[in-house]
Amino acid sequence: MSAEQDMRNLTWAMIVFSVGALSGFAGPEAQSQELSRGERRALVQACRTDVARVCPGARPGGGAIAQCLRQNLTQLSDGCRSAIAVAAQGSGQPAGAQAALPAQTRVYRDIAYGSHPKQRMDIYVPDGAANAPVIFMVHGGAWAIGSKSTSRVVDNKVAYWLPKGFIFVSVDNRLLPEADPLVQAQDVVKALATAQEKVRSLGGDPRRFVLMGHSAGAHLLMLLSADPAIATRVGAQLWRGTVALDSAAYDVTEIMKSAHPRLYDRAFGNDPAFWLRASPSAQIRPAARPMLLVCSSTRRRSCAQAEDFEARAGTVGVRAGVLPVAKSHSAINEDLGKPGSYTQAVDRFVQGLVQ
Repeated sequence: MSAEQDMRNLTWAMIVFSVGALSGFAGPEAQSQELSRGERRALVQACRTDVARVCPGARPGGGAIAQCLRQNLTQLSDGCRSAIAVAAQGSGQPAGAQAALPAQTRVYRDIAYGSHPKQRMDIYVPDGAANAPVIFMVHGGAWAIGSKSTSRVVDNKVAYWLPKGFIFVSVDNRLLPEADPLVQAQDVVKALATAQEKVRSLGGDPRRFVLMGHSAGAHLLMLLSADPAIATRVGAQLWRGTVALDSAAYDVTEIMKSAHPRLYDRAFGNDPAFWLRASPSAQIRPAARPMLLVCSSTRRRSCAQAEDFEARAGTVGVRAGVLPVAKSHSAINEDLGKPGSYTQAVDRFVQGLVQ
């Protein structure tokens, strides 16, 4: 077996133990059965350098690896921590298994917007919906993993906004390595156009959509929001605005020209022309939709990238605001909808768009 294969196996074993430890499940056997080959590959890409640095000389077996990673979680890169968190929530929870929904919620699952199994969406509709505003949600996961139906993506948001009369749409799209971020953005466009048409019969107003995305999902939506023609020329209607939950990938060119986690190499490659096309900051046009850029003040460069984008938006007369939040990258997604000033601030922006 090659040294590269040894390292791959070792890294995977480390990550399996860390996922098990973080998600509260027993061990690697259950995790390896739940995660797909593509998800395992994405985790290795995101975390290989981190585990080698944080736990040098570690070997598979026992609980030492899990303990090492758990004790040193803050030393892992944002990409690695995000990938582990997504895998933990996905592996510990079967698709569609969620907390109790608000009373009399109707759920329409796996609505197709294309022929690929990942081109699906779930729609959550409150009782009595009529001309209802719609939140259209795209999950994160380093452009490589994640699910529309996991708890962190759905539960608190549905619990908060459905009783306020909103419909909530949660979307899957094709992922790396099958689809690069620009192809993923086109999937999101197709999903948006389909959702706008579908909600007509479910009590929703296709003219009152608010887009919301976390991490990689926020990046995809910001590409569309920076230049709405990407969406409208293939049939989607204009939406009211966008909430980006801790993207930190507004200027891909800047990221790729400086030290960065390996997950960005896998997503964006080595072509500067591609970096430019994948940078919302480079694509912003005067027709861009209003945006709220939520950023984690605990992450290096997250708020700085958001502030740089806000300044760039201002030069072309586009409304963009930055909301720094002292929460982790994962908590910014999961905690939205829980009582508190963070949810209230996002809700003020959303309500202002749909009135």
